[in-house]
Amino acid sequence: MPHNKSKHSADYIVPLNINRLDGRMMRVPASNKKKTKEILLIYGHHAMLERWWGLVENLEQYGNVTMPDMPGFGGMDSFNKIGVYPNVDSFADYLAAFVKLRYKRKRLTIVAISFGFVIATRMLQKYPEIAKKVDLLVSLVGFVHKDDFVYGRKTQIFYRGVTRTFATRPVAFMIRYGALNKFVLKTLYSRLPNSRRRMIEVTPEEFDITMDFELQLWQANDVRTHWLTTSEFFTLDNCTKKIDIPVVHVVSEQEHYFNNKIVEQHMRIVFDDYRKFTAKSKAHTPSVLADKTAMSVMLPPGLRRILSKA
Repeated sequence: MPHNKSKHSADYIVPLNINRLDGRMMRVPASNKKKTKEILLIYGHHAMLERWWGLVENLEQYGNVTMPDMPGFGGMDSFNKIGVYPNVDSFADYLAAFVKLRYKRKRLTIVAISFGFVIATRMLQKYPEIAKKVDLLVSLVGFVHKDDFVYGRKTQIFYRGVTRTFATRPVAFMIRYGALNKFVLKTLYSRLPNSRRRMIEVTPEEFDITMDFELQLWQANDVRTHWLTTSEFFTLDNCTKKIDIPVVHVVSEQEHYFNNKIVEQHMRIVFDDYRKFTAKSKAHTPSVLADKTAMSVMLPPGLRRILSKA
């Protein structure tokens, strides 16, 4: 793991056990003692706590930051351990249980990244009592509907079929123990368009250490959970129930997964109000090696002004 990520982040990571699932949680107190805001940070797909340490360092100046693992991600036990199917509803129920245990009578700010925003949205739809506790809801490059993707219908159908195949037990086993090694990942990342785009901010000198961390990410995430949730992207519809709170949405300046105009249309259906800011990022999110400075683009000045309010 890159030293700049583990040196400090490890000091704030503690064990997490919820619903008989073991994982980890990062809890970072506000750098300014006067800031009492409670910020719940929900990471997205292909993630672990250390990957978002640079973002946490940016958020801690606005309040206390808590980021839990998601089942099947970041090394946490998968839903399979308790016989639960890993879909958006299952993750929403898990997150609701975490919020109720962790925050109880406290109010909170939710900052959710990409797929994490899908989970947060479904949770707020299923548990309106939690929505009443939310002072601010922030989407960092999030989405709410399958049509938010830039891919056409035929491509989506193809991706859905491929990901469902990858999620079958025999194929998932072969991927985990046959494909998740540095040689295979380096080959794929240098040839697949979306993978190359994710590496756009990585210098040649950083490539090897980036691949080391990418390998850790892939091996820390349950293969079946990864591909089953990916498949659900292409059937997702979070526009069926309105949430009576506003959303602040941060889009990437050079987004390559989503059509930002379509995302806005769908978010305006779901939320009481919509406000957008643009992150000057060269990809969907910054590099997995991004430090505090590189991650700062995800919190544009307009959003920082909102977060700084008591």
